[in-house]
Amino acid sequence: MPDLPDTDAVRAYLLDLQERICADLAGEDGAADFREDAWERPGGGGGRSRVIEGGAVFEKGGINFSDVQGERLPASASAARPELAGRGFRAMGVSLVMHPRNPFVPTSHMNVRFFIAEKPGEPAVWWFGGGFDLTPYYGNDEDVIHWHRTARAACEGFGDAGETSDELHGRLKRACDEYFYLKHRQEPRGVGGLFFDDLNAWGFARCFAFMQSIAEHYVPAYRPIVARRKGLHYGDAERDFQRYRRGRYVEFNLVYDRGTLFGLQSGGRTESILMSLPPEVSFRYDWHPAPDSPEAELYDRYLVPQDWLEEAP
Repeated sequence: MPDLPDTDAVRAYLLDLQERICADLAGEDGAADFREDAWERPGGGGGRSRVIEGGAVFEKGGINFSDVQGERLPASASAARPELAGRGFRAMGVSLVMHPRNPFVPTSHMNVRFFIAEKPGEPAVWWFGGGFDLTPYYGNDEDVIHWHRTARAACEGFGDAGETSDELHGRLKRACDEYFYLKHRQEPRGVGGLFFDDLNAWGFARCFAFMQSIAEHYVPAYRPIVARRKGLHYGDAERDFQRYRRGRYVEFNLVYDRGTLFGLQSGGRTESILMSLPPEVSFRYDWHPAPDSPEAELYDRYLVPQDWLEEAP
């Protein structure tokens, strides 16, 4: 019997996921809530965008649900699998980016998605993808170790034949380090996390369960960090550095991010696609942090891919 995907189950899960994450993060902010925009895509499908702005904790954040269809798979989605070019497609997912006000609270990103590409007379091709990653402005070992421990927990019980959960975690961590890398800067975007794509080898039910495990571990990974750091004192110097580092986020999302490219190429809603950009950013010419400063420590210690689980006591 063919392994047919249950698209209704995926859609229902993603809508509920968006609802629950919004409630969790609005609760952590305590002063602002998400506003919603429902939208329709002329070529088919639509979505539900939730945005928080001007909060006590989150200066800006967005949690998007989208479910779009089209007659031809965009180039960004078929680049790694050219044999699928020209197929009709359906793509659904939840994508979020949270930009905190306090520079000692990291920015975070999470995305989980499902694609199905179809062509008359041929079997449908489907896959899952997603992950989460952390972008601190001022590094903290406790936060980064907690983040990666939670990422490892998300992989528990999964893996290819003969692959342990620890090996799966290591593989997806390396993929994250490689993906969230600004080649023109020769610099990681942050401290990484997990990244996977084109996942269908385990069958639909198990692949769907893994996508859910990734999604369910995002809030436990991020919210404790926010709670620990949101009350720390900061000044203009820390805000200036935060704005400067946010520029790297802009560069990555506009130059490399496949989700941004897919959204624009597929005719998605521009406001929702670009909600990932931070609210205040600065670009400085040939700036370098002072030696031995907290800003330099970000580059010297934290923007260096490493096994943070080895750092754990």
